[in-house]
Amino acid sequence: MSETQPDRRRPPAPFDTGAAGRLTEDFAARGAAEAAYAASPAGGALLAALGGHSPFLADLALREATTLLRLGERGADAAFAQALDPLGRADPGASFSQLGAALRQARRQAALIVAAADLTGEWGLDQVTGALSTLAETCIDLGCAHLLREAAARGEINLPNAAKRDPKAASKGSGLVVLGMGKLGGRELNYSSDVDLMVLFDPAAATHPDRAQSTFVRLARDLVRLLEERTAEGYVFRTDLRLRPDPAATPLAVSIPAAIAYYEGFGQNWERAAMLKARPLAGDRGLGEHLLAEIRPFVWRRHLDFAMIADIHSIKRQIHVVHGTRRGAGAEIAVAGHDVKLGRGGIREIEFTAQVAQLIWGGRDPALRDPTTLGALAALASAGRMDRRAAADLADAYVFLRDVEHRLQMIADRQTHRLPEDPDGLARIASFMGFPDSESFSTALTAHLRRVASQYSRQFEAAPSLSLPGGEGFEGGNLVFTGPENDPATLETLASMGFANAAGVSAMVRAWHHGHRRATRSERARELLTTLMPTLLTAFARQREPDAALARFDRLLDSMQAGVQVLSLFQRNPALLDRVAGVLGAAPALADHLARDPAALEGLLSGGTGQAAAALPALIGAARHYEEALESARRLITEGKFEVDVAALEGALDVDAAGIARSELADAAITCLLPQVAKDFATRHGKVAGGAMAVVAMGKLGGREMLPGSDLDLVLIYDHAEDASESDGPKPLAVSTYFARLAAQFVAALTARGAEGKPYEVDMRLRPSGNKGPVAASIAAFERYYGPSTGEGGQAWTWERMALTRARAVAGPAALRRRIMECCHRALALHAGPEAITDALAMRVRMLRDLPPDGPWDVKAIPGGLVEVEFIAQALQCAHAASHPRIVAPTTRDALANLARAGLLGKAEADSLIRAERFWRSLQSLLRLTVGRVTTEALPPASAHALLRGLAPACEEPPVDLPALRGQMRGIAAGVRESFERHLGPLPQKGAA
Repeated sequence: MSETQPDRRRPPAPFDTGAAGRLTEDFAARGAAEAAYAASPAGGALLAALGGHSPFLADLALREATTLLRLGERGADAAFAQALDPLGRADPGASFSQLGAALRQARRQAALIVAAADLTGEWGLDQVTGALSTLAETCIDLGCAHLLREAAARGEINLPNAAKRDPKAASKGSGLVVLGMGKLGGRELNYSSDVDLMVLFDPAAATHPDRAQSTFVRLARDLVRLLEERTAEGYVFRTDLRLRPDPAATPLAVSIPAAIAYYEGFGQNWERAAMLKARPLAGDRGLGEHLLAEIRPFVWRRHLDFAMIADIHSIKRQIHVVHGTRRGAGAEIAVAGHDVKLGRGGIREIEFTAQVAQLIWGGRDPALRDPTTLGALAALASAGRMDRRAAADLADAYVFLRDVEHRLQMIADRQTHRLPEDPDGLARIASFMGFPDSESFSTALTAHLRRVASQYSRQFEAAPSLSLPGGEGFEGGNLVFTGPENDPATLETLASMGFANAAGVSAMVRAWHHGHRRATRSERARELLTTLMPTLLTAFARQREPDAALARFDRLLDSMQAGVQVLSLFQRNPALLDRVAGVLGAAPALADHLARDPAALEGLLSGGTGQAAAALPALIGAARHYEEALESARRLITEGKFEVDVAALEGALDVDAAGIARSELADAAITCLLPQVAKDFATRHGKVAGGAMAVVAMGKLGGREMLPGSDLDLVLIYDHAEDASESDGPKPLAVSTYFARLAAQFVAALTARGAEGKPYEVDMRLRPSGNKGPVAASIAAFERYYGPSTGEGGQAWTWERMALTRARAVAGPAALRRRIMECCHRALALHAGPEAITDALAMRVRMLRDLPPDGPWDVKAIPGGLVEVEFIAQALQCAHAASHPRIVAPTTRDALANLARAGLLGKAEADSLIRAERFWRSLQSLLRLTVGRVTTEALPPASAHALLRGLAPACEEPPVDLPALRGQMRGIAAGVRESFERHLGPLPQKGAA
């Protein structure tokens, strides 16, 4: 049967027509205005819906008839604002009882308005929960201001702003922080919900700090009493303070230093999930924000934490035990008696699914830190961390189940989430939801519950198989790694899988199981390893040299401080293990990098090679201080570089795409770190009037052709006001010294090694005058250096002008960057001429004499190699830039194409050079990834296989073996050399490839 969805544009038809009629009659009897409202189509339908479903709302309609009339006249937004208006004008000197009466009245009126706006469809779920949250926040804020004034009047605290009427202003500097937690923190409050609060305080705010604890505990108790006290007028909110740190052992109010120490030393994963939604909503909000910033590293971990999934799921299992088996809340999907919050497929499973994904990925992507469930689902889907269809299903179910939850609570203002068990009760809820009958409601409900349960199970409950392909079970005795000696059947199975030294492999794996590696010393790590063994051994058995690959994995395990996090990473992401096995099998150089920095694994789960570059600005911007910004940058850069390298090794990125991805990551790092460094530097030395610094990328970075391990070739240029002589800080510096030291600090930020590794090597030899020149040059000096050859100007050598063809200003003020690039283009045009060809040829002759190739695989330096392609492009640009300004391009392949369009190269020749340049870069990249530096012709078999496979896209005829590859290299080198000599002149014929 298909789902039948209710029409939410009008109130539901009454379930109990008799009660609906009585409410309409009683309401009309109150006066002419009420009678007119009851007789109107909209008013009559709403009264019928209230009276026909909810005794609580029927009573409110009669008690707050004026509110209902105002709602009909002005709409929900205006009526709600007017209901809260008296709280904004509350007398600061009102008594406790007077304040309580005002809060209870506001709550009654708001409850009626929210229900009516919900039932008529005037408000959607976010407006309903937002209004309820606003009501709670307003009441709590006002209550805290009142209690703080009383405490100040008793001489217990210092309240510098006590005289101010506005509660927010009055509470500033009070030392009190009230955090909204749970649904209140996320502005998702239920219709009849508790408010989860955490009360904290700064002991220094108390008049007598040694009595601060008792002072603020009393304030917390009084706040609870103010909100919970029931009178004939009702109550305000039920409160729950159990989300504070270690609630069984701490008082109702916890000092801020104690809370920070607790989270840093003892915080649990469930508390991380709870703090996702925390926000200051009363007391000193600034102090509250400071507290949340201090514990941000506890909530948002630096590394991907798949190990906590089991912790979060254990909470759900406990819920099923306590609320399911014992009280029939719905450990299985049902309708009658099912708990739509805690039961199977319910609201909590949606929240947990979103929160776990946030906790895993939010440490590296601040855009995922949305405290609302619907916002989190949307952010996760947008970032590629959750399937879009799955996120949409969960969002639809969340809205539906929250509507059901609200209807259940509207009936009698009870905090319940359980559907009735009797048919009449279910029929009432179905009617209240707008369904024509129980059957259609049940169909829609169970469809949502099943979709939620399926997604939750996929996230939390999928268990790995303990069998090898073909049915060889670990528990069946075929593979045994726990005994003191090698098991014969185990050796036979390992040999059949392709391991050459089965005994050595068995001994290695047994060492893991006995905790002889640092990563497997804990019991939990060994449990995870046991579940991973089928997947792990199968992944490594697929490699060309499985024994060597597994040995590298052994070194990886021994390099880890602890293994639970990484082994959990593999358990939750089996495909990652296949990728790692491929890396360890084919690329010893990358394997060594992974052993040095296992955290680089996380880059393989980012979901796209541009994720690190995209996440850098927000992550660095969210840093609490300079060192944290550098640490965040180092971590993400390390992960991002490894991610691109592996994608290039696997063939997912060709050399051009990989070069662009590496360059974009470096651009992002430079762009994000430059203002952070400048800001930190200014705290000590101030600023220079009109001062600014720009970063110019040169070389492979400038050409967006970065290879694995490429340095950053940078030039730093600054500008300042003409009359500026020194900075204005506490430790002023002369202008040239200021920017030299700022440049040095910036380079240090890019190169400083941390726990996450070293982001980059920086090469600044391309700056004016090379190593003899200042670290940072003024724009005026830069323009003189590359200007006309008069006086002090025009000192640049031809090789420096060749380097300018690859210049690209990547960071700094836009105006300064434009001026720099104009200078570069002007310099190329000014000095264009045939001497550029002559000088380039002489330079190449010297290189062949003084810097010969470092072995047969040095594809950069060999005759006809990468350098000669780049020289052709750069020398021709320098020679003809004046007459053909459009030929200048920082990327070699673009420059060659431009030269062909200008008629300076033949089209076929340019295409041949572009293919050659791509081939050399592809080969150089793969050599760096697989074997690193190699001076002999022979390559390890696994690396040679990876090299041949990776080169296939860059070759017209993919080589089948190394001799065929060497033959192609000789042919390509000969073609490049021919072009070089045609355009630049003859070269010595030595050291051919």
